[in-house]
Amino acid sequence: MIWIFLGVLFFFLFLGVPVAFSMIVSAIAMLLALGIFDTRIIAQNLVIGANSFPLMAIPFFILAGEIMNAGGISKRVVEFASTLVGHIRGGLGYVTILAGVMFAGLSGSAVADTAALGAILIPMMAARGYNINRATGLVASSGIIAPIIPPSIPLIMFGVVGGVSITQLFMAGIVPGILFAGGLMIVWYFIAKRDNAEALPKASRKERIQAFTKAIWALFLPLIIIVGLRGGIFTPTEAAVVAVVYALLISFTAYRGELKIKDLPAVFVNASKTTGIVMFLAAAAMVTAWCITVAQVPAELGEFLSGITTNPILLLLLLMVFLLLVGVVMDMTPAILIFTPVLLPIVVEAGIDPVYFGILMVMNLCIGLITPPVGTVLYVGCSISKISIVDITKGIWPFLLVQITILVLLILFPQLVTVPLQWFIN
Repeated sequence: MIWIFLGVLFFFLFLGVPVAFSMIVSAIAMLLALGIFDTRIIAQNLVIGANSFPLMAIPFFILAGEIMNAGGISKRVVEFASTLVGHIRGGLGYVTILAGVMFAGLSGSAVADTAALGAILIPMMAARGYNINRATGLVASSGIIAPIIPPSIPLIMFGVVGGVSITQLFMAGIVPGILFAGGLMIVWYFIAKRDNAEALPKASRKERIQAFTKAIWALFLPLIIIVGLRGGIFTPTEAAVVAVVYALLISFTAYRGELKIKDLPAVFVNASKTTGIVMFLAAAAMVTAWCITVAQVPAELGEFLSGITTNPILLLLLLMVFLLLVGVVMDMTPAILIFTPVLLPIVVEAGIDPVYFGILMVMNLCIGLITPPVGTVLYVGCSISKISIVDITKGIWPFLLVQITILVLLILFPQLVTVPLQWFIN
């Protein structure tokens, strides 16, 4: 059944069939192999897959991100980060990383954050003589911090498909996201020193205060979400609605002039298009998940893996290598929806915390977003900087290596995730 599932899925993907339809066809193939094919099973699970209260957080977070981008919030966050670290050697690189962390707390989308960061910072870095391949690689690497730090759309999908607490996943992602940013800063320090990269003029205290005053309303949003979730004030879905209302309020009051009433229809249309794609994927994934469960694919795969090792760390390493390979050929959203119901029962059976595994899985697939040939974030960076996929791959490898190293450290030392998580949720 494993080979039927994966064989049919990847066959249709390689033919260029959209991911959601490929997932449905693979489910049909499993139902036929099991001798229980019924169109009502497909229809019922499609409806159940989309009819989920936690999933409602996704369209609202997508809408909040669209509103904030249209409202000029991105520009103010970059300006604030520039006043803090822009004067250090290679300052625009540190600005990119710091802004990436700030943006992560606003949108939860790697593609959106990379596009926003790249549109502002890549031209600035090119104008000051930075290596364009390296600069674009840094922007792309900073962009993938977004799905790890809350609010995170991929963590919501993992939580819904795996039946794992989304609040706990959000809280568990804070420290790993910061570790990703810290690793990038360490690598950038040596690159900037070697290249003697130019720094921005040091901002005065008055300029820092002014930049902070302009950005403070945007920076309040992640704080509101984290405090609200930790305090039990609202659920992740309610937090998404709060994010939309807050983004509208500050766009029309604190940042008035950037976003106008006439711009709202375009904002809603863009958010609706993205939401439609994600929700149809989620619905199709429920069909596949049902078939995978009925066919006992997790048990079959678990039995195979237990024949190799019963050590939880070795098992995690094996699964992470598998997911790295998946990330090379598949985008993150379908990978989460397809492989969460397959792998999660195996790790739970091995005594591994599902929240901890969810963070590792999302981090792993985030790395896949910056690896060719299917790295979505790579192509966003290429389109902004007008370089080839080969050039950005040359520039991104130091950042890619440090992020893989951090992933391995989290596997070897799970306390880096579990200990802060206990503090955040207690």
